[in-house]
Amino acid sequence: METKAIICNEDRSFELADVTIPDPAEDQVLVRALYSGVSIGTEFMLIRGELSWGPFPLCTGYQAVGIVEAVGGGAEGFAVGDKVYYRTQVGMKLRDGTPVSCVTGSHAAHAVTALDPNYGPELLPPGVPDDVGSCFVMPAVGLVGVDMSNPRVTETVVVYGAGAIGLAVVANAAVRGCTVIAIDIEPARLEVARRLGADHVIDASKEDVAAEVLRLAPGGADTVFEATGKRECVGPAIGLCKSLGKFVWQGNYGLGPMPFEFLPPHGKRLTMFFPCDDGWKPNRRAVLKNIASGALKWGETITHRVEAADSPRFLGEINRGVRKDVISSVVHWSD
Repeated sequence: METKAIICNEDRSFELADVTIPDPAEDQVLVRALYSGVSIGTEFMLIRGELSWGPFPLCTGYQAVGIVEAVGGGAEGFAVGDKVYYRTQVGMKLRDGTPVSCVTGSHAAHAVTALDPNYGPELLPPGVPDDVGSCFVMPAVGLVGVDMSNPRVTETVVVYGAGAIGLAVVANAAVRGCTVIAIDIEPARLEVARRLGADHVIDASKEDVAAEVLRLAPGGADTVFEATGKRECVGPAIGLCKSLGKFVWQGNYGLGPMPFEFLPPHGKRLTMFFPCDDGWKPNRRAVLKNIASGALKWGETITHRVEAADSPRFLGEINRGVRKDVISSVVHWSD
């Protein structure tokens, strides 16, 4: 069928293009999108070539909410009219037949998505707003890191970088009862961190981060989450750990080797954790359950809501560094 999708071309220009997607196969469903969530981390690493999941042109996006419009014969558990959250698109071509790399292709007015055991669609829990629900991956990613490293009630956690992933760590660690210190250079992000449960915030553009952390946590933090994804931030973040503490590589650092000084973590005998992805269906269900109950106020992180027709301009501004005020954002496709 024909539909619309946000396409990123090799010159990093964006357009809302006419595309074709296949009819749903036996184990697939066709979904009409309501909202798709924008990740300004991994998505733009793909767009800038810092990661590669396929050649240009690309259709990015890996989180959306929509309404089921057609169901394959073997797609049990779903019916036309169901509201679902989903991550993937099985295939797409431009009108002239050019293949589009779906990475993973949720920024589209329609999606054909497969009932994969790890990445398949699920019914959206009642009580989850459509727009907030479409940003389910980032809080799940943060939950993976917190679950793996297991900070305890009596411990102090430092979150180095209060973007969407860092804020997810803040929220999940706060629910556990940890003392949470959030660090960023943007005051607006730190204010959101406070609302999500941070006990202390440090503005790295104005304050001596290391001195402030040592004042709040003498000897260093029990667990430090590096959530910027910036290689130059790894060393300073490691320095905030206490001896025998834990360090979580919560960001995605792209292709190539990862240089950092060996002796500081070696001397402190740190344990390191390497969370990846969003923990699949169990973690997604957990964060959406918490959003529905009000325990996770994830709507606080959504700073921009744009119509699909305006999305190429908006994504282009993010890519050019014009929009520095974005934490999470959503594209509105239909009602």
